[in-house]
Amino acid sequence: MQELLASDVCDWPAEDAGLIGSRCDECGAATWPRQQICPRCGKKTMSDRKFPRRGTLVSWTTQGFVPGPPYVGAGKPDEFEPFAVGLVQLGDEIRVEARLTESDPAKLRFGMEVELTFVPLYTNDEGKEILIWAFQPV
Repeated sequence: MQELLASDVCDWPAEDAGLIGSRCDECGAATWPRQQICPRCGKKTMSDRKFPRRGTLVSWTTQGFVPGPPYVGAGKPDEFEPFAVGLVQLGDEIRVEARLTESDPAKLRFGMEVELTFVPLYTNDEGKEILIWAFQPV
């Protein structure tokens, strides 16, 4: 059985699952994850917005050591596997930070096209595989 780490950030398990954020009806500011109040104009005029599944890799880094709390993946240094985190431009609206499925810096490049996917993060105490959103090269 699988479960998403945070079910309110996307519409997984839909076949064309995408990240769900907010867009201000007043000024057009976009946020991810969802927000109730616009960070730009301060109005309570936010509507749900499903962002494109494909985007462009703007920047990235590699997480080479076990992150501190509240990280829920492998917590022991001998079990930890480094992973890449990228900044992805989705359309002309928003940039989101997310895990990348490719961790080799030699295989990542500025401007490469990436697509949303879901990958295992860990297995919880009840035996459920917990998934996280990530972007993979296209």
